[in-house]
Amino acid sequence: MLRTFSSAQPLGVDDYEAALEICASNPAMNAFVAARLLEGGPAAVGSTLGVRAGHRLRSICWAAANVVPVAADDAALDAFATRLRRHRRRCSSVFGEADQVLPLWDRLSRHWGTPRSIRREQPVLAVSTSPLASGRSIDPRVRAARPDEVGLVLPASAHMFTEEIGYPPYIGSDREYRRLVSSLIDRGHTYVIVEDGKVVFKADIGSIASDVAQIQGVWVAPSRRGQGIATPAMNAVVEHILARHASTVTLYVNGFNQAARRTYAGAGFHQVGTFATIIL
Repeated sequence: MLRTFSSAQPLGVDDYEAALEICASNPAMNAFVAARLLEGGPAAVGSTLGVRAGHRLRSICWAAANVVPVAADDAALDAFATRLRRHRRRCSSVFGEADQVLPLWDRLSRHWGTPRSIRREQPVLAVSTSPLASGRSIDPRVRAARPDEVGLVLPASAHMFTEEIGYPPYIGSDREYRRLVSSLIDRGHTYVIVEDGKVVFKADIGSIASDVAQIQGVWVAPSRRGQGIATPAMNAVVEHILARHASTVTLYVNGFNQAARRTYAGAGFHQVGTFATIIL
């Protein structure tokens, strides 16, 4: 029997549970969107597009500062692209599973113009085993940043952002960026090593949903790179997260970043999927 699919439409509060169920079909890959929905509650679905088969919600797309398709096949991608063509001004990136993001970008590129960067292969890595129980080396200096350390953490966060994205996270006032950094610290989601009053290692939990914690913003100070601190520091972050936040830790990394991939392999991470990111 031929199914008919709807056009992409903003979701309503009655779609909240169905949207979370779609994310839960692959928790490791969908942690970002699930976390945004959980943090915002039912009202957050206003930032989400949906495509239905009959009355059933079958795929969604987070459409705020980031565009993130979830469980989208070609028909859904066609529908999302038609709706998103007017969304370009408010969007800084398109990311998510590569087999959805890249064909979505093919549909949007002629309307959205030339991106700053296309990261076509970003392995999604996961670990669920305790480093301590597995005998992996841990740096005992890793700890949660304190609320009074925003001023220490902010330069590290800004440095990492600029290196990764290619432009600074703010120009002029740091007020809004400081608020974001402070929010992560206040929730106990930023881990650091501090040496001589400076952050030399940092990692954040960017998303928590469905018993999955997704790490972002991993950074080692340039003066400490190549000295072997990254792997034991990441092991310590994983141990903290498994003890306090979730039973699975994930992150994604640029495929060309071999040094980072070696660090994560040493911290017990294995590949569970592939992301792609279009930086606008």
